[in-house]
Amino acid sequence: MHRTRAILLSGTALLASAGTAHADTGSAAGTTISNTASVSYTVNGTPQTTNSTTSSFVVDRKANFTVTLDQSGFTQGTVNQQNVFVKFKVTNTTNGTQDFILDPDQQNISLGILPGTDNFDLTGLKAYVDKNGNGVYDPGVDTAEYIDELAPDASATVFLVGNVPNSQSINLAFTSMHVTIAAGGTANSLGSALVATDLNLANADNTIDIVFADDDSDAAYLGDIARNGQGRAYGGIQITANNVSLSVTKTAAVISDGVNALLPKALPGAEVQYCFVVHNATANTAATSVVLNDVIPANTTYVPGSISLGPVGILGACLLTGTTEDDDDSDSGESDGYTASFNGTSKTVTMNIPTVAGGASVGALFHVKIN
Repeated sequence: MHRTRAILLSGTALLASAGTAHADTGSAAGTTISNTASVSYTVNGTPQTTNSTTSSFVVDRKANFTVTLDQSGFTQGTVNQQNVFVKFKVTNTTNGTQDFILDPDQQNISLGILPGTDNFDLTGLKAYVDKNGNGVYDPGVDTAEYIDELAPDASATVFLVGNVPNSQSINLAFTSMHVTIAAGGTANSLGSALVATDLNLANADNTIDIVFADDDSDAAYLGDIARNGQGRAYGGIQITANNVSLSVTKTAAVISDGVNALLPKALPGAEVQYCFVVHNATANTAATSVVLNDVIPANTTYVPGSISLGPVGILGACLLTGTTEDDDDSDSGESDGYTASFNGTSKTVTMNIPTVAGGASVGALFHVKIN
């Protein structure tokens, strides 16, 4: 169903440093370390001194960073919600100021990385940096699409943002934030992705070599391996349904007429059973506090004590093991969870079902006599 999508985003960046990681990145890349030795000696009893030549080299760039999910569990969203977001944190543990390329994506992760089963995609997928540091995505405020000039030991909060489809059958969308370290040094401009120095070459004293030190395999299943200058963290959107696909089927059957035993007819004095099947077609989401109200039709009389609710029957039966409910509003003696009543003034039968589980059905019935 899903395709792994790589979305390289560009745009005007804003300085994105929010918080400080507890790490020591060491000497800054490009720092020149020089050393000169002094020598003393004596010639014909006269003390002399001289200096050695100066040995110098520059500190190389130890490229390293972390990407983590910066929230507890899945983001809870609703059907058709716009700008729903998952929050991540990128921490620069490189000994230099760096840019970071943000690449949000989503895929069907079926290898146990995240719990549950992915069954939908967000639309309009984007990544943005938290400008004001409030930890909440603010449209029109958080507009930077890459991390710009993140100092050593500093962190930036980033959001994966998208829109939830308008569908009642969706449940989970798995997402991930893929991050690549890039060159820093120019504000408001995204640097190119760093390229590691060939480690088979000897160290160049006057050149800043680039060594990837991200010793992880945080996304091995998707091709992210240790020491490649990339990182990834996972999150997702879980839909909290605000509606379900609930249907009610009502049928009528003549069960006795006082004349015909096998095939009763709708004669005056005949008893008719009204059967209801309440079905919740939305998986994993229950409908609660379900109330059925039915005004008995003209030319009929309600049969006292005939209301019953319970599991749906089989082989044409309305109920499998229904329980008879009281006709009044006093439910103190009820123990099965179902309650019901008949209002003689309004001629209304009311049947209360506390819960219809996702994908489940509940049956209900009552009788009337034809006048």
